[in-house]
Amino acid sequence: MTTTHKNQHTKHMMTPEERKVIVASSLGTIVEWYDFYIYGTLATILAKQFFSGVPPTAAFIFTLLTFAAGFAVRPFGALVFGRAGDLFGRRYTFIVTITCMGMGTFLIGLLPSFASIGLAAPIILILLRLVQGLALGGEYGGAVIYVAEHSPAGKRGLYTSWIQTTATLGLFMALLLVLGVRSYLGEEAFSAWGWRIPFLVSSLLLAVSLWIRLQLNESPVFLKMKAAGKTSKAPLREAFGTWKHARIAILALLGATAGEAVVWYGGQFYALFFLTTTLSVKAATAQIMMVIALAIATPFFILFGWLSDKIGRKPIVLAGFVLAAITYFPIFQGLTHYANPDLEKALAQSPVIVTADASECSFQFNPTGTAKFVSSCDTIKSALTKLSVNYQNVSAPAGTIASVKIGEDVLAADAKDFSSELKAAIVRHGYPSSAAPEKINKMMTIALLTLLVIYVTLVYAPLAAWLVEMFPTRIRYSGLSLPYHIGNGWFGGFLPATVFAIAAYTGNIYSGLWYPVAVAVGSLVIGLLFLPDTRHIDITAE
Repeated sequence: MTTTHKNQHTKHMMTPEERKVIVASSLGTIVEWYDFYIYGTLATILAKQFFSGVPPTAAFIFTLLTFAAGFAVRPFGALVFGRAGDLFGRRYTFIVTITCMGMGTFLIGLLPSFASIGLAAPIILILLRLVQGLALGGEYGGAVIYVAEHSPAGKRGLYTSWIQTTATLGLFMALLLVLGVRSYLGEEAFSAWGWRIPFLVSSLLLAVSLWIRLQLNESPVFLKMKAAGKTSKAPLREAFGTWKHARIAILALLGATAGEAVVWYGGQFYALFFLTTTLSVKAATAQIMMVIALAIATPFFILFGWLSDKIGRKPIVLAGFVLAAITYFPIFQGLTHYANPDLEKALAQSPVIVTADASECSFQFNPTGTAKFVSSCDTIKSALTKLSVNYQNVSAPAGTIASVKIGEDVLAADAKDFSSELKAAIVRHGYPSSAAPEKINKMMTIALLTLLVIYVTLVYAPLAAWLVEMFPTRIRYSGLSLPYHIGNGWFGGFLPATVFAIAAYTGNIYSGLWYPVAVAVGSLVIGLLFLPDTRHIDITAE
């Protein structure tokens, strides 16, 4: 990690072999991300298909649990395939990962519903999601290392930035295909059977990607090390069992990937969630605006990857952390202003007060969807948060049944038909049941979404090269993959659940943003103080 490569800025034109490496690696990784995110895009429909034997709310929770399972196992996939990549080679491993991911997605498209095979349907679905999560845990490390080890010195940031576009392009493809099939078939047919098409299309994408990857040769850096007999015999123990390398992995997690993850998921997934769930914008409208934002911002991945070869990885990533920390609150408040001005007005003019015994009020963090929050306080706070209503908290004596005051209306949590009465009272006091389409300022909403995605490109574009350059060749796959997938699978993947819990606890729809802001600031400080810039590193070092 300390050897400097000479003449790294010598002019170099991309060779046909290098171009093939980038195209093959990027295409396959796009398909993997597409496969992974198509599930989240269709979560509501999948709840009806595979959990129809339980109440609707529980069905949706279990669907989210299945989605979360894919995130939770990603670090374990990083360990399994990271070890394989360091022992047997990069090419072999990421051929296995793309096959596992593609087959898992294709089989979800063929899986009979709960109505056909009962409980076996959700069980098989969860197993397939676990396979997908494990595969994704091995794919990213293999792809970025393979490209980086084929890249000339002084071009690693640019070349690996193509891999960094793949997660966003995978989300773009998932949204675009769902919108297209849904519009062509109509909502009824799409909900009945058309939802299977995006999953089944994965088999075609898999076939093309696999064929291309099979034409590739192994990484020259790995082959050189293998020929010299210097591959690691125990890469996991060497990577994480010695403080010298474990320290790098810990700092990479806390100083880079954790902050990158919350900015990535905050700027793309949570922004879309905020539009559809908090601001009640129609899903199709929100998805179209997000697709446009993704299309505008994606070229910035290449720009910032190229720039990282000139000025370094570290300053660009840290700049993204600073911008996100400073501007997340005004940007999300701006989304409310432009996408649902009626809600903004109601939040300002119609204060809501929750009176409850503080000891009954839980922090409703529920990443797996299995916890139950049933106290009167939790019932009210959860309902208000789902209705996008800010509220103030007032303490009550122990044992008091929680109540909510909206204007002159006062409702107790144990009132008959509490949920419907609460919703009616909220609407009477100016809170809209949904965003009025004619009042959405689409241009400004898209502009704010584009800005959020540009932050994503800042923190993500140089990350691949930065991580590759932190670890020696013999343990690079293992060392890189675990901090990356803990950061993205756990810090990022559980962001929506964490944000919801904070908002429900505090009573402010924006307060959950303190989670990505705090993590970004933490990574900024750790990265600034403890992580080196690495663009001059010779990655052929053992």
